[in-house]
This record gives sequence, C-alpha cells and structure tokens, in this order.
Amino acid sequence: MQIDSYWIHAQGDGAPLVLLHGFAGSHLIWSPHLPAFSRQWRVIAPDLPGHGRTTAPRFHMGETASDLLAALATLKVETFHLLGYSMGGRLALYLAVHHPARVRSLILESASPGLRDPAERRARLESDEQLAQAIEREGVPAFVDRWERLPLFATQTDEMRTALRPIRLSHTAAGLAASLRGMGTGAQPSLWDDLPQLHIPTLLLAGGRDPKFAAIARQMAAMMPQARLDIVQDAGHTIHLECPTVFQRLVIDHLSTWAAAP
Repeated sequence: MQIDSYWIHAQGDGAPLVLLHGFAGSHLIWSPHLPAFSRQWRVIAPDLPGHGRTTAPRFHMGETASDLLAALATLKVETFHLLGYSMGGRLALYLAVHHPARVRSLILESASPGLRDPAERRARLESDEQLAQAIEREGVPAFVDRWERLPLFATQTDEMRTALRPIRLSHTAAGLAASLRGMGTGAQPSLWDDLPQLHIPTLLLAGGRDPKFAAIARQMAAMMPQARLDIVQDAGHTIHLECPTVFQRLVIDHLSTWAAAP
C-alpha cells in the first residue's frame, strides 16, 4: 500500500511487527519470513527512502524516523515490535533511542550504533560520498557488481546473490546515492552514549562469520540493560538469508517472550 510517499507491505494480524531492511534492499528481503511471522503478528515492512517503491524526499535519519512514525499512525499503529537489519538496524536503534515509548521490543541484526570517533566518522562520510558519486556516474548495475564483491557478503552463496540481485537492481542511482548521503554510517549520529539508558527488551543478532559486527554486538550487549546477544556461528552479515530457520526461531522466541510488553 502507498502511504504518502512510503510503500508499505502489511500482512497478518496481532501485535504490529515492523521490519526495516538494509541498504540496497527492500521489503522483499523479508518475503521468506512473512508466512512464519504473520501467523502471530501484523507484519509491516516499508521500503525505506531511496529504495523500492518509496519516493520519500527526506533521507536523514531523524526525518526518516519521524516520517515512519507518521505512516504507522496512519495505519493506527502506535506501539510495535521493531526488527532492523544493517542500515535498517541503525534506523531501528535510532527510533528506539528517540521514541522509546513507541517500541515494545527491539531486534537488531548485524547493526551498529554508528561511529564514536569524529575523525573516523568524517572519513566514512568521505567514503560514502565517493560511493554515492560512483553510483550516479556508473549506474546501478555497476554498483551492484561492486556491492556483491564486498568482503562483508563473502559468506553468501551464488544462489543467495542471484536471489538478491533483482532487488538490488530495482533501485535508482539517485535514490541509492541520496540514501548514502542521508542515512549512511558516516551521516548517522553516534548512539553509543545512549545505550545504557535504553530500557527496551532487545535481541542482538550477529553472525559468527562476521567478526566486525559480532564484536560490535558484544560491546552493545555489555552496555544495554535489557539486551540478549545471540551469535549465529554459521552465518555472516545476512543471518536472515544464510540461516533462515535459526533466524526465525530466535526472532519468534524473542517476540513471544515480550508479546505482552506495554
């Protein structure tokens, strides 16, 4: 369905569960999991700005969070469980930090609170800008070829990459570039200092074959009062794709535990 400038897929009944995809993804990455999740929850999966069928002109994280909450209010959704992967996980954490009364429970897959060090953040801003310019200059197919070769996705099989490629190719160069500039890791404000004050039941998921994000998840778990950490040993960055059965079990166990959270 189209709500203002957001495209949102909704399915099922029960307490709302909002799913936020990663960079170069769309709501379609969650398709294999919708039958299981929608048996108990009302699954709401938007395309984030610059992705899929969403045409939202506002790309910064605070703006996107506000726009998403407004779209959910149109659906009469005030509080919800929230699951975010990678870029979507950073946005999910931002929503939880800045709008904690709206989030019943939180699941972060291969996510981070941003960059603490200002110099590292400036360097990442430069890197994201260079990538945005390359996407605009060379086009989406060339970007997807480069994206699929990143070490971050080395644990994906050829079959997995083949399944993801149509989703990745469905975007526009302008949309992906704007997303990088507004929602990239360099543009995101650091949320590290907010973690000790975040009293929301949280499941942190990371892949054992993704050492960078596994280390970040361990640091986050040590700082968050109500966080549980699960390292999925056989997965890399895309746990939902590489170990779907384990991913579903961990998510459903978490949601069932906190189903009645006010």
